[in-house]
Amino acid sequence: MTETAATETLVITRVFDAPRELVYRAFTDPDQLAQWFGPVGFSVPRETVSVDARAGGYQRFTMVNDTDPSFTSPVDATFTEVVENELLVGYEEVQGVPGFPDGARLEVRIEFHDEGGDRTRLVLRQGPYTREVEADAREGWDSSFGKLDALLAR
Repeated sequence: MTETAATETLVITRVFDAPRELVYRAFTDPDQLAQWFGPVGFSVPRETVSVDARAGGYQRFTMVNDTDPSFTSPVDATFTEVVENELLVGYEEVQGVPGFPDGARLEVRIEFHDEGGDRTRLVLRQGPYTREVEADAREGWDSSFGKLDALLAR
């Protein structure tokens, strides 16, 4: 069996019914990130979340499977570019994740655009992925964004 090359970039555009500053804060405030990040069926314990939102800073947390807490997925990302309320760019070196060779660099770019009327258009680009893993990542983000919608509606 040969390994499939990771050449796909996940692109998701979504409009949130909240001002850009609030959507951005949901990604950079540890209390909020813990409330929405991860697909349905996963939680992020607040005590695992640490964010330093600046170039050279980081975003660290652990997703925990709700039905099997021994199944965890840690995230340790480094920010390479941060523009408050506008842009988060970073990467994570992946270790022990199915579908990725150890040491693979997964990059992410999240843009926050003012849509007027207290709405925000978020554009997320992440990769590279294999086609199969890209589909799983899209499903995970879509599920997470449903939780973010609920948080922003409060």
